[in-house]
Amino acid sequence: MRRLPGNLRWGIGIVALLGLAALAAPLLAPYDPAEQLDPVAARYRPPGTVLSAVHLADGGWRLADRVERVPDGLGGNGLAVERLGRREVLPESKVVNLEAGGVADRRVFLLGTDRFGRDIWSRMVHGARVSLAVGLLAVALALTLGVTVGSAAALGGPVVDSLLMRTVDALLSFPWIFLMILLSTLFRPGTAAMVLLLGSFSWMGISRLTRAELLGLNSREFVAAARSIGQTPMKILLRHLLPNALTPILVRATLMVGILILLESSLSFLGMGIQPPTPTWGNMVAEGRDALNQAWWIATFPGAALALTVIGFNLLADGLRDFLDPRLDSKDPAMLPPL
Repeated sequence: MRRLPGNLRWGIGIVALLGLAALAAPLLAPYDPAEQLDPVAARYRPPGTVLSAVHLADGGWRLADRVERVPDGLGGNGLAVERLGRREVLPESKVVNLEAGGVADRRVFLLGTDRFGRDIWSRMVHGARVSLAVGLLAVALALTLGVTVGSAAALGGPVVDSLLMRTVDALLSFPWIFLMILLSTLFRPGTAAMVLLLGSFSWMGISRLTRAELLGLNSREFVAAARSIGQTPMKILLRHLLPNALTPILVRATLMVGILILLESSLSFLGMGIQPPTPTWGNMVAEGRDALNQAWWIATFPGAALALTVIGFNLLADGLRDFLDPRLDSKDPAMLPPL
């Protein structure tokens, strides 16, 4: 690791941390992300709040700031519950989880709660799974389409090249963000539909990059040698051309992960992406925008996670470029890229 560029080490560390948190979300999240145990008492609780959870005999729950065992005034014992600035005494027969000092259950809200009393930390780690999955799968789809179209344009001859590239130019000139907003408004996409939507509108740049790299490599000596020994065009593409064109394509794809996560979050923020109650960082920020003065933590923590994710993938892409491009580490002036 010490031989890797510093930005690559930071990028790997940040992305690995986010990936592990997303994979371990069921273990890291103390509660269900959609749990509304007591929406009235848990509403807009600040980070670090600890509440006692009173389990009633009828199956319901009450969250309380403070509980204690007291006489109920009828010759028996009861449980004094302080919640929402009021105090009431519940008979022991109505409480299931009694213990010597009060009740056995607690609710710890590490990053606070939202307006429905849902735990922000639980929603954030589950939202990481959705946001990262959308970004990675959408880039995988865009990479597949872009490399396929770019390879066909570079090796398919002048007619195929002209037809495909003019199609790509037309798609790039189209204001696709408005089409994405329109489709999102009409169909209210879920996770799978959002992956298809983002991936289908993000492959054009990769196709142009792939074509340019393959056209430059196609005239090199090692490709001519492969042709001279009778290798098929497909084998030349898979064994010689694409591996040598991989570095800029991989760097571009890594950058796109952060961009597409941010785009998905933007659509969710506008109410046109993945819909609640499924947690994503974008719709969590949207839920907190109207309560910034009252509950700043609802939008701040998901927003910080978004910023960290984009920074992590940008550092990873920049580090991969430094690590995989031999010209950037060469002392031979002939190997340096032109100014």
